[in-house]
Amino acid sequence: MMTASIPAVEPRDASDDSAAFLSALGKRVREGRERRGLSRKALSIEARVSERYLAQLEAGEGNVSIVLLRRVAAALGTTLPDLVGDGTPEHRLIRRFLEELPPHRLEDALVRLMREFGRDDASRRTRIALVGLRGAGKTTLGAALARELRWPFVELDREIEREAAVSLSELFMLYGQAGYRRIERRCLERVLDANDRVVIAVGGGIVSEPETYHLLLDRCFTVWVRAEPEEHMGRVVAQGDFRPMEGSAEAMDDLKRILAAREPLYRKADAVVDTSGADPAHSLRELKELARA
Repeated sequence: MMTASIPAVEPRDASDDSAAFLSALGKRVREGRERRGLSRKALSIEARVSERYLAQLEAGEGNVSIVLLRRVAAALGTTLPDLVGDGTPEHRLIRRFLEELPPHRLEDALVRLMREFGRDDASRRTRIALVGLRGAGKTTLGAALARELRWPFVELDREIEREAAVSLSELFMLYGQAGYRRIERRCLERVLDANDRVVIAVGGGIVSEPETYHLLLDRCFTVWVRAEPEEHMGRVVAQGDFRPMEGSAEAMDDLKRILAAREPLYRKADAVVDTSGADPAHSLRELKELARA
């Protein structure tokens, strides 16, 4: 009498933390998606994977082969990136060093590496990018500096409107922040590739998108055009936008919070021009000195 063979059952290790690993991986994917303001459908399109796969991944039900490979790496006394990567021992040493840095120092380390070993300073100085909140004076100073240097001047938000063929407000309504950020990155790359010498004024929120901001820092000499909150508000109103005055106290509080949150990011720029209490001619002279240094 023949008996049916019984499939071997893999012994379960009490120390096996595969479920925790997959759960943590799913959580990081979900948090990363939410930080970028992407729906699961939008991310599935951008990443070219199915929504079902993303749902499983975020639920901690990822491909089991990842878990098996991780076990092999652990058994070999190495990490999964080291096992699947083909880097040199130097690359692995640098990666381990960066992995040991606390999160608040990792960003600083990245910017220092870009400054020290990225594009040479001379090539970066032929592309000058002005960052800062609306009302700081980026467009006024950028256009004036471009005229002095006889370089093209590009206001990135206008390039985004041209590419999308709609206004910024309509763009946000149609595609949301994630759509805007994708077009912003694409437009910035195109402007940088098309111009060896250029002055660019970028939107105030570009610093909140790490990959796009790192591209700007890597390829441009960046200047934070800074101003006090009251001056930001006053200049926006002077431009004919009276919306901030509808609830001026609340709007000012919001503005101060945004400035406080973004200040560490703006400070990653190569230089600062403070337009607070300064006439445009003085700020332009300061900016020209930085450009010609």
